[in-house]
Amino acid sequence: MEIEEDPKEELEIGTFNAKDVLVGMKDISGSMLDLAYSAVLYSNPEIAKEVFKLEEKMHSLLYKVRIAIMLGARNLEDAIEFSAILQIASAAEKISNAAGDIAKIATSVDITHYLDREDFEEAVINVRIKPASVLKDKTLETLKIETETGMRVLAIKRGSEWMYSPAKNERLQEDDLIITSGPTEGIPAFCKMATGKEYKGEEKEEEEGIKRRKVTEEIADLIADMKNMSELMVGLSYSAVTFYSKEIAKEVKDLEESMDRMKDELEILVIEAARGITKKSNFDELRGLLHVAVSSEIISDAAYEIADVVLRGIQLHPVFLASIEESDETVLKMEVKNEDIFGKTLKELKIETRTGMFILAIHRKDGRWVYNPAGDAEIRNGDLLIMRGPREGEEKMREICGEVKVKNTN
Repeated sequence: MEIEEDPKEELEIGTFNAKDVLVGMKDISGSMLDLAYSAVLYSNPEIAKEVFKLEEKMHSLLYKVRIAIMLGARNLEDAIEFSAILQIASAAEKISNAAGDIAKIATSVDITHYLDREDFEEAVINVRIKPASVLKDKTLETLKIETETGMRVLAIKRGSEWMYSPAKNERLQEDDLIITSGPTEGIPAFCKMATGKEYKGEEKEEEEGIKRRKVTEEIADLIADMKNMSELMVGLSYSAVTFYSKEIAKEVKDLEESMDRMKDELEILVIEAARGITKKSNFDELRGLLHVAVSSEIISDAAYEIADVVLRGIQLHPVFLASIEESDETVLKMEVKNEDIFGKTLKELKIETRTGMFILAIHRKDGRWVYNPAGDAEIRNGDLLIMRGPREGEEKMREICGEVKVKNTN
């Protein structure tokens, strides 16, 4: 499906491929979310501005998809399949818009003391490469950071230049600022690689005369829960469409209803926290927290829109499935056949740090589902793992599971 630009168009479209556009939309929306939280967690307006640029790029990509769909539909069957693509693409743009709204908070107010990074299932950290770093002067492809630590390089800042989703042949340099996301367990190993020193954890600032109230701690916990759940929902929604699973899609629907309740709960907590406050700066902080909650809920709604395609029974066009296969982050279904790992927990196996793969769900042999399994979840004979992560981690996962490639079945 090719489209050539109209020279009279104000927006330059150029010749493009619909599949490549969909790949770009999925990858950008995912990276934007991590970068947006990075901007807020570090109160960094500079990162926020780069998120806004990516948001504009997403608008352009959605515009191209709409044109491709209008020109590509030849009959009713095509129109139905393309409507599903448009719904998913629109949802991806909503995720990017919500990421932009989260990043916007970093340009106006500092809410870092309300956030506890240790509560986040996937951390977003900024680390500068020091002279003793083993990463220095090596390419990302050579280092295989994701499959060694579980951390994914989102961006590199070199001087005043930013590089997002850097190419595999990009060679890291001393003093580069690296923004990464991944499991909290992978932070010590990555930080040691980047700095040459043992990771001692981040020092928490203590403001004189200010004690963190219980309600503030509850807000921090709820914000972390909403972030974790919204990201889980996005992963599950793409799993639902990739494997065309109505069971997973229904779980996304249930989680969306839970997110609505969590947002209502956070609004009440923020109102309680506002009692007796007279400083405008404190009000601005609480308003920023509400923005994070609203944006997280919007992300969950967008995830449900993606899963809704499966719930409606709409068959997906091959161009969309091809875009999923070629995106930076892959979605896998893998059966556990390796007897050596039966009875071991996810924490013991260290799957995230060894492979970069995040386990979204476990389908037990008896038909039960375990969504967002905790570290103490045991692997059993016949378990089917649903996961997302770098395609470089697929081979390692197959070694761990002792599994031959499984066909995509309902």
